[in-house]
Amino acid sequence: MLARPGLDPQEALVCTMVLVAAADSGGITDRDIGVMASLVQTLPVFEGFSTEQLQHAADEAVNLLREENGLAHAGRLVREALEPRLRETAFCLACEVIAAGRAQGQPILQMLDFLGDELRLDRLIVAAIERGIRARFQHLG
Repeated sequence: MLARPGLDPQEALVCTMVLVAAADSGGITDRDIGVMASLVQTLPVFEGFSTEQLQHAADEAVNLLREENGLAHAGRLVREALEPRLRETAFCLACEVIAAGRAQGQPILQMLDFLGDELRLDRLIVAAIERGIRARFQHLG
Protein backbone atom coordinates (compact mmCIF):
# COMPACT_ATOMS: atom_id res chain seq x y z
CA MET A 1 0.00 0.00 0.00
CA LEU A 2 1.16 3.53 -0.67
CA ALA A 3 2.66 5.33 2.32
CA ARG A 4 1.06 8.58 1.13
CA PRO A 5 -2.39 9.29 -0.22
CA GLY A 6 -1.55 9.95 -3.87
CA LEU A 7 0.89 10.00 -6.74
CA ASP A 8 2.82 12.85 -8.23
CA PRO A 9 2.29 13.37 -11.99
CA GLN A 10 5.43 11.53 -13.07
CA GLU A 11 4.61 8.57 -10.82
CA ALA A 12 1.10 8.54 -12.27
CA LEU A 13 2.51 8.37 -15.80
CA VAL A 14 4.74 5.46 -14.79
CA CYS A 15 1.78 3.76 -13.12
CA THR A 16 -0.17 3.99 -16.38
CA MET A 17 2.67 2.30 -18.27
CA VAL A 18 2.87 -0.44 -15.63
CA LEU A 19 -0.89 -1.04 -15.83
CA VAL A 20 -0.77 -1.84 -19.53
CA ALA A 21 2.43 -3.87 -19.25
CA ALA A 22 0.88 -5.94 -16.46
CA ALA A 23 -2.33 -6.49 -18.46
CA ASP A 24 -0.54 -8.80 -20.88
CA SER A 25 -0.82 -12.43 -19.81
CA GLY A 26 2.97 -12.70 -19.82
CA GLY A 27 3.28 -9.94 -17.25
CA ILE A 28 5.84 -7.17 -17.31
CA THR A 29 8.74 -8.14 -19.54
CA ASP A 30 12.30 -6.88 -19.83
CA ARG A 31 11.23 -5.31 -23.11
CA ASP A 32 8.43 -3.40 -21.32
CA ILE A 33 10.89 -2.16 -18.72
CA GLY A 34 13.30 -1.09 -21.45
CA VAL A 35 10.56 0.83 -23.25
CA MET A 36 9.51 2.56 -20.04
CA ALA A 37 13.12 3.45 -19.22
CA SER A 38 13.64 4.84 -22.72
CA LEU A 39 10.52 6.99 -22.48
CA VAL A 40 11.53 8.28 -19.05
CA GLN A 41 15.02 9.15 -20.31
CA THR A 42 13.87 10.97 -23.44
CA LEU A 43 10.52 12.69 -22.91
CA PRO A 44 10.31 16.24 -21.53
CA VAL A 45 7.52 15.29 -19.12
CA PHE A 46 10.05 13.15 -17.23
CA GLU A 47 12.71 15.83 -16.94
CA GLY A 48 14.46 15.40 -13.60
CA PHE A 49 12.99 11.92 -13.06
CA SER A 50 15.76 9.38 -12.42
CA THR A 51 16.09 5.69 -13.19
CA GLU A 52 15.86 5.05 -9.45
CA GLN A 53 12.61 6.97 -9.27
CA LEU A 54 11.32 4.94 -12.22
CA GLN A 55 12.13 1.69 -10.43
CA HIS A 56 10.48 2.89 -7.22
CA ALA A 57 7.37 4.15 -9.03
CA ALA A 58 7.08 0.90 -11.01
CA ASP A 59 7.42 -1.18 -7.84
CA GLU A 60 4.76 0.93 -6.11
CA ALA A 61 2.43 0.49 -9.10
CA VAL A 62 2.87 -3.29 -9.03
CA ASN A 63 2.18 -3.30 -5.27
CA LEU A 64 -0.89 -1.18 -5.87
CA LEU A 65 -2.22 -3.73 -8.36
CA ARG A 66 -1.84 -6.47 -5.76
CA GLU A 67 -4.28 -4.70 -3.43
CA GLU A 68 -7.94 -5.64 -3.32
CA ASN A 69 -9.55 -3.47 -6.02
CA GLY A 70 -6.03 -2.40 -6.95
CA LEU A 71 -6.82 -1.61 -10.57
CA ALA A 72 -9.68 0.72 -9.66
CA HIS A 73 -7.55 2.34 -6.96
CA ALA A 74 -4.65 2.81 -9.39
CA GLY A 75 -6.96 4.32 -12.00
CA ARG A 76 -8.38 6.80 -9.50
CA LEU A 77 -4.91 7.80 -8.24
CA VAL A 78 -3.66 8.32 -11.79
CA ARG A 79 -6.66 10.44 -12.75
CA GLU A 80 -6.39 12.56 -9.60
CA ALA A 81 -2.66 13.15 -10.11
CA LEU A 82 -2.94 14.32 -13.71
CA GLU A 83 -4.42 17.45 -15.17
CA PRO A 84 -6.45 16.78 -18.37
CA ARG A 85 -3.62 17.47 -20.85
CA LEU A 86 -1.37 15.01 -19.00
CA ARG A 87 -4.12 12.39 -19.04
CA GLU A 88 -3.72 12.37 -22.82
CA THR A 89 0.02 11.95 -22.31
CA ALA A 90 -0.64 9.03 -19.96
CA PHE A 91 -2.82 7.31 -22.55
CA CYS A 92 -0.20 7.93 -25.22
CA LEU A 93 2.51 6.39 -23.02
CA ALA A 94 0.31 3.37 -22.41
CA CYS A 95 -0.11 2.90 -26.15
CA GLU A 96 3.65 3.30 -26.67
CA VAL A 97 4.39 0.50 -24.19
CA ILE A 98 1.83 -1.76 -25.83
CA ALA A 99 3.03 -1.08 -29.38
CA ALA A 100 6.73 -1.37 -28.57
CA GLY A 101 6.13 -4.58 -26.65
CA ARG A 102 4.00 -5.93 -29.50
CA ALA A 103 1.38 -6.96 -26.97
CA GLN A 104 -2.06 -7.72 -28.27
CA GLY A 105 -5.24 -9.48 -27.32
CA GLN A 106 -8.41 -8.90 -25.37
CA PRO A 107 -6.80 -8.06 -22.00
CA ILE A 108 -4.80 -5.26 -23.62
CA LEU A 109 -7.86 -3.86 -25.38
CA GLN A 110 -9.84 -4.02 -22.15
CA MET A 111 -7.05 -2.18 -20.32
CA LEU A 112 -7.01 0.57 -22.96
CA ASP A 113 -10.79 0.91 -22.64
CA PHE A 114 -10.44 1.07 -18.86
CA LEU A 115 -7.75 3.75 -19.10
CA GLY A 116 -9.66 5.84 -21.62
CA ASP A 117 -12.72 5.74 -19.38
CA GLU A 118 -10.85 6.22 -16.12
CA LEU A 119 -8.88 9.16 -17.50
CA ARG A 120 -12.15 10.57 -18.85
CA LEU A 121 -10.76 11.03 -22.33
CA ASP A 122 -12.92 11.90 -25.29
CA ARG A 123 -13.34 8.91 -27.64
CA LEU A 124 -12.02 10.94 -30.58
CA ILE A 125 -8.85 11.77 -28.63
CA VAL A 126 -8.41 8.09 -27.74
CA ALA A 127 -8.86 7.04 -31.37
CA ALA A 128 -6.41 9.70 -32.58
CA ILE A 129 -3.75 8.65 -30.08
CA GLU A 130 -4.20 4.96 -30.92
CA ARG A 131 -3.99 5.67 -34.66
CA GLY A 132 -0.91 7.84 -34.25
CA ILE A 133 0.89 5.14 -32.29
CA ARG A 134 -0.19 2.48 -34.79
CA ALA A 135 1.28 4.61 -37.61
CA ARG A 136 4.50 5.12 -35.66
CA PHE A 137 5.06 1.38 -35.18
CA GLN A 138 4.24 0.15 -38.69
CA HIS A 139 6.44 -2.49 -40.28
CA LEU A 140 7.46 -2.56 -43.92
CA GLY A 141 6.39 -6.14 -44.51
